[in-house]
Amino acid sequence: MAHGGQINIRLLGPEDIEAFRQIRLEALQTEPAAYASTAADWESLTNEEWRHRLTNNAVFVAFHREKPVGMMGLMRQQSSKMAHRATIIMVYVHKSFRGLGAASALLQRLTGHARAVGIRQLELAVSAQNPPAIRFYEREGFSQVGRIPGGIIHDGEEIDDVVMARRIVD
Repeated sequence: MAHGGQINIRLLGPEDIEAFRQIRLEALQTEPAAYASTAADWESLTNEEWRHRLTNNAVFVAFHREKPVGMMGLMRQQSSKMAHRATIIMVYVHKSFRGLGAASALLQRLTGHARAVGIRQLELAVSAQNPPAIRFYEREGFSQVGRIPGGIIHDGEEIDDVVMARRIVD
């Protein structure tokens, strides 16, 4: 890994609220077109709301020298007939760490966790205007299963979401 040193990936707990806040706000501020939420949506949250969002979903963060440089969340379906499915959310890797394996390492860790808790299928939505992300997910075994026209509106422009899925059971 470049930058001299190892990337550590951890499943965050309630005590990690500051690391979560730091990487989530960085993601929303530096890549605003990539997310359904805005930085303003999250900046006004109370500590309790931050803690709830952190503990309600599995959130994995990549650290380099104790600084968060990437994240990936897992939001499990709640309905009993859909609990075998989960959506990958809040994906972000700092620009200087892209192409170095951080996203793959985060996805591998998240996938292992998902399997361990009985999830059989991972799903996600990615901006149609983000071909590098689409290619990444395809390399990681995801297939395009649909498209949501005008999935988000960013700066007044409707942007399609590409829906992708990957089975993670043998």
